[in-house]
Amino acid sequence: MPDEQQPKPKQKLGFTIIKNDPTDGHKGFGIGSLSLENITPVMVDTEEGLASIEIGAMHAKSDIERGIKFTTNREDSEGGKLYWLVWVTIDFNQNGPYYAGVTSCEMIVNREKRRGYKLLADHVNLMDKSMKRRIIVDNMDEKSKKILADFLKEHNEEMWNNSEPKLHIDLSESSPHL
Repeated sequence: MPDEQQPKPKQKLGFTIIKNDPTDGHKGFGIGSLSLENITPVMVDTEEGLASIEIGAMHAKSDIERGIKFTTNREDSEGGKLYWLVWVTIDFNQNGPYYAGVTSCEMIVNREKRRGYKLLADHVNLMDKSMKRRIIVDNMDEKSKKILADFLKEHNEEMWNNSEPKLHIDLSESSPHL
């Protein structure tokens, strides 16, 4: 009779903090390659007023994306639910860890039709911009910005306080849309 496995308790996921330089001591091996150790995907559900870390989104396999056929045609997912995939990059400055790069990507999911809309190239490019310490959230609506700002503050107030003023300004409710 095989041993019955006990269900494992869900692990609480947090932001990944940068580790040692992966190219340190390798005399060129790995130079030019990207390290994803310091980037975390956050999913914002504006309708529910929630934000959560979705590690599966690193490979387009978050719970939200499972079972959905994505296209680049918005009409395919008409009537669907809006989500924001936000790439959050952590770095260190003289005050400690901070939110260095924050970029947002739109995604629409229609569960009923099992169809979704997203521009994968935009998701990849915005992930790259987050890793390059850029803040790009001007495409988000005010409610989504507030949900994200509250999540980042609640997750780690020290990192929020150490972040560049641009992040605070761009996520404030009064920030202008471009």
